[in-house]
Amino acid sequence: MIAEQTYLKPKTLDEALNYAREHAGNFSYLAGGTDIMANRFHENETSRCLIDLSAIPELQGFRTDENYLRIGSLMRLDDLKNISAIASEFPALLEAAGAVGSPVIRKTATIGGNLLCENRCIYYNQSQWWREAAGFCLKCGGDLCIATGGKKACFSEVVSDMAPVLISFDAELDLMDTGGNKRIKLEDLYSGDGVKPRNMSQTAIISGILLPLSRDFKAVFKKLRQRQSLEFTSLTTVVSVDEANKVKIALGGVDPKIVVVEGAVGDDKEKLISKCIKGARAVDNDMFTRTYRREMINVFLTNSFRELGI
Repeated sequence: MIAEQTYLKPKTLDEALNYAREHAGNFSYLAGGTDIMANRFHENETSRCLIDLSAIPELQGFRTDENYLRIGSLMRLDDLKNISAIASEFPALLEAAGAVGSPVIRKTATIGGNLLCENRCIYYNQSQWWREAAGFCLKCGGDLCIATGGKKACFSEVVSDMAPVLISFDAELDLMDTGGNKRIKLEDLYSGDGVKPRNMSQTAIISGILLPLSRDFKAVFKKLRQRQSLEFTSLTTVVSVDEANKVKIALGGVDPKIVVVEGAVGDDKEKLISKCIKGARAVDNDMFTRTYRREMINVFLTNSFRELGI
């Protein structure tokens, strides 16, 4: 276990960003800790400074206006069920939250932390001595992707269960950073590079997640995993349709980023499924094979279309 040299607990966003400037290049933000602390145990995360965001009021709670439901990034997954607007307009979000980890983990893990949980690969998420014996991969400073044998690309996979469902609802993020603030589409957060999987600076903080209201979304969430508890996803699919008959498909667990395909209710469903499968760059770096997971994309999406009646 890496022993922290410095532990900081700011009370405001400005204070957190100032700490980030002071420790640039050698710190990590800490929220619920359910991902980062496990990676520290394996020595995949070795920052000498932790900046604990849990005492910052601006990152807590939720609010609504005419157009959006805004959820603070530190909202615990287990607490989402207490927001009536989610239960009425985005029930699939509660289903996704309930599929993360275990009840104990969901009482600690945050929605922002789940969006940012590190990409995973069975050759990377191992102990330090295991990786030393097997040889370091691209994601931990080596020069080879052990899963593929290639030297150019890392295919570690996004395993957030919240990201696909939020993306299917056209969610946006408020990002706070040392250089200013901005709002982005959630799907634009993910780079597709397994080594550096997010398009955000190290100092940036997700302050809130925004969901558009009054679009009459309907969605189906599905998750493939070995056990019905604890396991990270091997494939997450979400299909949503809104009042304008827009169809949006988001896949997790089968690519270094979230695979997104859009269409309309009247589109050829087999073509939409084929586009999803082609977009998923799954490799054999999971407990389930690449072939099986790609087959399950077809199964999950076909069943989802049926359940939505489209």
